[in-house]
Amino acid sequence: MSNSRKVAIVTGSATGTGAAIAIELAKKNYNIVVNYTKSETEANDTADKVRAEGAECIVVQGDVSRDEDCKKLAQAAVDKWGRIDALVNNAGRTKFVPHADLDGLSAQDFQDIYAVNTIGPFQMTRACAPYLKESGRGRIVMISSVAGTHGHGSSVAYAASKGALNSMTKSLARALGPEITVNAICPGMIETRWLKEGWGEENYDRNKASMTKKVPLANISKPEDIADAVVWFIEGANLVTGELLLVDGGMHLVS
Repeated sequence: MSNSRKVAIVTGSATGTGAAIAIELAKKNYNIVVNYTKSETEANDTADKVRAEGAECIVVQGDVSRDEDCKKLAQAAVDKWGRIDALVNNAGRTKFVPHADLDGLSAQDFQDIYAVNTIGPFQMTRACAPYLKESGRGRIVMISSVAGTHGHGSSVAYAASKGALNSMTKSLARALGPEITVNAICPGMIETRWLKEGWGEENYDRNKASMTKKVPLANISKPEDIADAVVWFIEGANLVTGELLLVDGGMHLVS
């Protein structure tokens, strides 16, 4: 029964965008590995929603900055279902620091952010690549950011890490074809708890109102909008690899 469904790993999928991606893929006939670092209760809640869509689901704790945890995530999927068909590198980290505050970021901040946002996706890709190749139609989707294409965002370190992720997407697309496609989605502002906590409620509301007025589509992304784009890269896009898809309401056109 399990092998009739494809299998997807979604890192950082306890809450927010990752949870929305996991649930949407469950609707598309995927069994899901839900991954969390600290939010075990919320990860289990997301798993229940995945199962409500008729999918099987396992919840695996792991920090993608640790190579052994990345290997553990891949092995958990293979032990359970014998396959991996899609990997969504969604786990992310930042520190909210105004770009002009050069003293607000330390070398350790850069290292911590890169460890999750750039090195983590590489390690997850390396751990999953043999099984994705066996699938014959492997799919990797990076959840990046317009911060990486336009140099803004929550901090200089975050923007730099996402710029590196965008470059790595192209490198891995060359390296892993033809069996695996590798693409990235670059959201702008997303309605998530992550941003509300990082900016604070008042700043979040102000930034949301300002962005909604400026962008051509007069709206900002919801987690489900990013999930829709992920599904397109995984279920369709047969001749697309090494691409960066900006899902930002047109934010890149005015920033």
